[in-house]
Amino acid sequence: MPTPKRTERKTWYKLDLSAIVYPTLQRRDFSSVYRLSVVLKEPVRPDILQRAVDTALKRFPTYKVAIRKGLFWRYLEPNNRPGPFVQPDISNPCMPMPFKANNRYLIRIYYHECRIAFEAHHSLGDGTGGMCVLQTITAVYLRLLGHTVSNGGFVLDVDAEPDPEELEDAYMRYANAQVRPPRPGEKAYRVRGTKEPFYTLNIIDGIMSVKEVMAVAAKYNATVTEYLNSVLLYALMQKQDNEWHRKKRPLKIAMPVNLRRFFPSKTLRNFITMIYPSIDPRLGEYTFDEIVVHVHNYMRYYINEKFLRGDITTNAATQRNPVIRIVPLFIKDFTVRFFYTKVQDRNSSAGLTNMGALKVPEDMKPHIRRFDIYMGQPFSSRTNCAVSSFGDTLTINFASSIKESDVERYFFRKLVQDGIHVKIESNRQKP
Repeated sequence: MPTPKRTERKTWYKLDLSAIVYPTLQRRDFSSVYRLSVVLKEPVRPDILQRAVDTALKRFPTYKVAIRKGLFWRYLEPNNRPGPFVQPDISNPCMPMPFKANNRYLIRIYYHECRIAFEAHHSLGDGTGGMCVLQTITAVYLRLLGHTVSNGGFVLDVDAEPDPEELEDAYMRYANAQVRPPRPGEKAYRVRGTKEPFYTLNIIDGIMSVKEVMAVAAKYNATVTEYLNSVLLYALMQKQDNEWHRKKRPLKIAMPVNLRRFFPSKTLRNFITMIYPSIDPRLGEYTFDEIVVHVHNYMRYYINEKFLRGDITTNAATQRNPVIRIVPLFIKDFTVRFFYTKVQDRNSSAGLTNMGALKVPEDMKPHIRRFDIYMGQPFSSRTNCAVSSFGDTLTINFASSIKESDVERYFFRKLVQDGIHVKIESNRQKP
């Protein structure tokens, strides 16, 4: 008797608390798209990769979806159209992702030489969820080539049913603090630059040794994340100091915090919140050592379960409001877009995310050189920075939509001054 096929889920999914914002910001020239990629030790075979995608994606029902618009809310519905199809990679990643293109899929898979790249619209999930998809696809790909790769960590069992917890909006489970902390809203310094033509994303990658970076961070009595945030603030300070301004502004970094570290959840959807390490040059000149101490103390104060629970509760208050729930979607869109453009986007000078040390099953390690992460196209003229490591390789990936690369130059110059050896790669055209 033949084995019955696993039945496809016929349900639909509400957008999670973070995902509600991303479709609202959609423009012809902007989508909230991020990219994760893995560099293997052998060239990628696209035919085998397509088979791996077809096999693995069935394990991720919240990624095999299309976005739909209702009267009051958007939602995700299962997408059984052909695809998504693997494509040769492009020089400018994280391009806008129209909701009706690509057979309505909100993900893309690219290949180039030894690289497999996965791009996803942020309305589906954050980098942790995306990394599960990428590593599971890669594991299936390697198995199809005849290699033995175990499940574990980010590599999920493609023959198992999804855990219901993987599909949940984890924000709503933990939004139960008794107070809603206010948000700091003062306008931050914004990098000025020459906007690149439509569909142009400038990439600058710095590749270095984890051990070297850890040793330097330890000299400052800081973690790697604290040290790199301090270096970026230092670079932004130099950038502002070398420009003419009627008055100086605070320097703030928008840094996502993975809430799974503090609140148990297996969700593959968005489960992050933002904190804003900052300095205010109007108070006086900062040495780099002072910046590190300031960032270190900020992290200790804000990154804890109690504060983060209050932040989640603040975010959830609007969605739980019974009056707002029945407001038509077009009014919600206008209000959210106005707030984000006039307040939220002006609250940071740059973005930095650190996914930390990426782990894979032991039998998968011999096939991988490194990972890269890109936060994607910034909403406004600034630079975004993503950090990850694999083995002793730490990669810092900058992405911006302006021609000038002053912030990136100041950033990597400081690393070199601190004794860190940095290899630079870029998709920028050489003059």
